Amino acid sequence: MARAIAVCNQKGGVGKSTTAVNVGSYLALSGRATLLIDLDPQGNATTACGIQRSSLDRDVYEVLVNGLPASDAILKTPIEQLDLMPASLDLAGAEPHLASVEGREQLLRRICEPLKPLYDFILFDCPPSLGLLTVNALVAADSTLIPVQCEYLALEGLNSLMRAVTLIKQALNPSLRVGGIVLTMTDFRANLAKEVAGEVKRYFKDLVFDTSIPRNIRLAEAPSFGKPICLYDPHSTGALSYQLLTQEVIEKEVDG
Repeated sequence: MARAIAVCNQKGGVGKSTTAVNVGSYLALSGRATLLIDLDPQGNATTACGIQRSSLDRDVYEVLVNGLPASDAILKTPIEQLDLMPASLDLAGAEPHLASVEGREQLLRRICEPLKPLYDFILFDCPPSLGLLTVNALVAADSTLIPVQCEYLALEGLNSLMRAVTLIKQALNPSLRVGGIVLTMTDFRANLAKEVAGEVKRYFKDLVFDTSIPRNIRLAEAPSFGKPICLYDPHSTGALSYQLLTQEVIEKEVDG
């Protein structure tokens, strides 16, 4: 049965979609069947996998709102073993619709149940908010993967997210746990980055992954070419960092 991981942070611009796409890619390259579900109306994960959003006629919106079978919305990506349930622009209208649905917080979990035997991992790329789409991902997930940029405002958002995870664990998903926090866009030549990283590690201790993701121009370029970093520049520092991070994710989720 697949391990389901919600890649989430209600703050935008922290490398969330980049993390979801690249961890998903390296999970697939390690031989683990992986499904990436794009729950962000911005559709960055979809674009980064080389899918043209304007050409989509079946996507996660159709599954959540119109009852399309989940298997009908899954696409292959250029990476063997990595599948994608894409997001179109329509997803921006999903939350108002879901607000009136009975059992709305459980919808994604019910959708994913028949998919779990088919994959080793399911990753949810959540929107930068704590709305219904993110709540659905947290209810459907076994664990969270939280990207955090090394700046002080990020710390405040991280505490809010942790409180939300605790509430959802208590009320809707008792098995949910924080799988780990990854520091992103790091540049440890700057004192601020060192200070914030030190604060995160002091407060959250073993929840912080050993691997951090550096600021890297190749990582920033890759989505505009519709490629995960493993295809765009597999020898870049960004690629090597995501490879190491993925190994840590495997160790936490599977081996320990």
